[in-house]
Amino acid sequence: MNIRTRIPPSPTGIPHIGNTRTALFNYLFAKHNDGEFILRIEDTDRVRFVPDAEKAILEILNWLEITHGKNIQRQSERIEIYKKYAKELKEKNLSYEDNGAIRFKMPKTGSTKWIDAIGNKNITFENKTQEDFVIIKSDGFPTYNFANVIDDHLMEITHVLRGEEFISSTPKHIQLYKAFGWNIPVFAHLPVILGPDKQKLSKRHGAKSALDYRDDGYLKDALINYMALLGWNPGGDQEIYSVSEMIKIFDLKDINSTSPIFDPVKLDWMNQQYIQSKSNNQLKKLLVDFYPDLSKLPNETTEKLIPLVKSRIKTLKEFKEQTEIFFGTNEKSNLSPTEKRITITLFSKLEKVNDWNNNKIFEILKEVMNQNKIRMNILYKIFTGKERGLPLPETLEILGKEKALSILNQIK
Repeated sequence: MNIRTRIPPSPTGIPHIGNTRTALFNYLFAKHNDGEFILRIEDTDRVRFVPDAEKAILEILNWLEITHGKNIQRQSERIEIYKKYAKELKEKNLSYEDNGAIRFKMPKTGSTKWIDAIGNKNITFENKTQEDFVIIKSDGFPTYNFANVIDDHLMEITHVLRGEEFISSTPKHIQLYKAFGWNIPVFAHLPVILGPDKQKLSKRHGAKSALDYRDDGYLKDALINYMALLGWNPGGDQEIYSVSEMIKIFDLKDINSTSPIFDPVKLDWMNQQYIQSKSNNQLKKLLVDFYPDLSKLPNETTEKLIPLVKSRIKTLKEFKEQTEIFFGTNEKSNLSPTEKRITITLFSKLEKVNDWNNNKIFEILKEVMNQNKIRMNILYKIFTGKERGLPLPETLEILGKEKALSILNQIK
């Protein structure tokens, strides 16, 4: 069997991380089986259609390198195909018109059942509980339930991996397959992702898209790794996987049937691991792409900054926050009269330093702290407007004596 999976996003908004995880699982399963992964745009909901949504969908998949077939199908371009199959059902007396729409006749006796590939569960619905449903709306566009089945058949989809919220729709889909005499694909319904409060993760619940995480400074490999572990557990203690490793071992039997919890703290930890695994040159490239202003710094300054910051940041965005002093964008200090007096003392002592290095700077800072019975957070505040940050002596050494004194001179 040539394994074929698909992801069929609807351009009614930007997909959140749960939808992207579904795309990832479809991709990993197809690649593990030397199969094909297909992107289909299900744009038949014209009421909620968002013009830029498809662009965002493609941008997410391209950024994460979840590669798909080049020939992207859009349902809005296939209306005549759906009408053809609706006509076939009418000729079989399996559909009827209702208020300008067309409904499919669901059987009312017996049951609809399948073995779900997640947990190998037997799922059964009594047909008497199922109502006839619309397949062609009054505007001539097909409904999701109808177009989805037609396209999966015509595109020879063998495995349908989707969220468990679609379980209730599956009897409709199976009965359509049976009505046309088509082979039924394997269904695998993935447990939904929950937020830290155990509620379903959704946009209304604060779920973000992969593009949001990109803009917050998360690395794509870290995000992919974290998404994969939201419900997939191949066994053992390993947590860091490359995409090639995931493809090699990915199996539906290793997907848990219980809902995973999205843990932002764990994502931060994982992103930090990926940042620390980069060479200084690799990290520099990532940082310049993320923060173009970094290229304005002297190369010598950047070369010294990166190893200092590397072990102390969880995201690329934190680099910007930690190094504002080098770009003159640090917060302005709101100092008390006592702190302004300390600033004058600092200036006079640092001005006399000839050998400008972090050890000598630390001696001066320690001397000022002891004399004034203050802690380092006050000195951070004087220089940066914040009460914590990168090691101050090392920061001032890299910044240079002239710029360090200039900051103090503006305050005093």
